[in-house]
Amino acid sequence: MLFFKKNREEAPPNIPEKELLKKVRQIHIRSKRVVNDVMAGEYQSAFKGRGMEFDTVREYQEGDEERMIDWNVTARFGHPFVKSYVEERELTVIFLVDISESGKFGSHKQLKKETAAEFCAILALNAIKKNDRIGLILFTDKIELFVPPNKGKTHILRVIRELLYFNPKGKKTSINAALEYFNRVNKKRAVVFLVSDFLDDNFFHNINLTNKRHDLVAVEVSDPREKSLKKIGLIALQDSETGEEILVDSNSEAWNHYHSLSRLKSEESKKSQFRKFGVDYLQIRTDKPFEKDLIRFFKSRRCR
Repeated sequence: MLFFKKNREEAPPNIPEKELLKKVRQIHIRSKRVVNDVMAGEYQSAFKGRGMEFDTVREYQEGDEERMIDWNVTARFGHPFVKSYVEERELTVIFLVDISESGKFGSHKQLKKETAAEFCAILALNAIKKNDRIGLILFTDKIELFVPPNKGKTHILRVIRELLYFNPKGKKTSINAALEYFNRVNKKRAVVFLVSDFLDDNFFHNINLTNKRHDLVAVEVSDPREKSLKKIGLIALQDSETGEEILVDSNSEAWNHYHSLSRLKSEESKKSQFRKFGVDYLQIRTDKPFEKDLIRFFKSRRCR
C-alpha cells in the first residue's frame, strides 16, 4: 500500500461564482498561450481523423494512381481526371480523469489534480482549434460526472471548470469502473486520455479492451515526494484514499531504499504492461512544466 505525506487542504467548495470564473479564465489564458506558441501543428499531426472523404476531381498528373481515375468524368471530357480526397479531420476526444483523494496531494506549486486539469485544458484547446468534439468523464471508485462530447468555447470552459472544482463523493480509485462506463456510453471510435496517478490494481484487461476500440493514451500524474521524502526524522504518512496512517523514520536508509525500490518496480511494471498492449504512456509531474514532454510525445506519434 502506498502512503502520502499529509498535505494542505483543498480549496473550499463554496467558492463564489465570480472567483470560479476568474480561476477558469486564468487557466484558459495560460493554456491558450501555450497552444499558440509551442504546440501549433503538433496536435493535428499526432492524431489522425476517422478516414478519407471525397474532395474534388482534377486532371490526371504523372505519378497519380490509376485506381483513382474517375472514369465517368474522364469519358465526358476526353482525357483523364482523378478523384481527390482529404482526411476527415474531426475527432472525438474524451478526457477520462481520476479525481480520487490522492489527487489532492502536491509538494510544489500545484496539486496533482491541478496539474491534470491544466494538462487537459491545453489538449482541449488544441482539439477545439481543429473543430474536434470534447467530452469529459470524472471518476473515483465510481463515475462522478459525464460531460458528453461537444464543441465551442463555452463547452471548453465548462470542462475546465469541472476539472478544477468538481467535488467528488468518492475517495478511492477504480480505473476498471471508469473504462467499463466509457465503453458503454461511447460506441464510436475516440481519442481517449486516461489521466490518473494509477494508484490502483488489476485494470490492464480493460486497458487492453479499450485500446482495441479506441486510441488510448495513458497519462500518469506524479509528485516527486511520492518517490522520496526529505530526511526530517519521524513523519506521519497517510493513505489519502483510505485514511490509514503509519509513522516512519525518513532518516532511515533502509526504509528509503525499500520505498524507492517499491516505487521503481511498480513504475517499470506499468511501463511494461502499457508496452505489451500498445498503449501510449506519458508521465507528467507537479514540479516542472510538461509542455516539452507533451511536444516530444506528439512528435514520436507523428514519426510512427
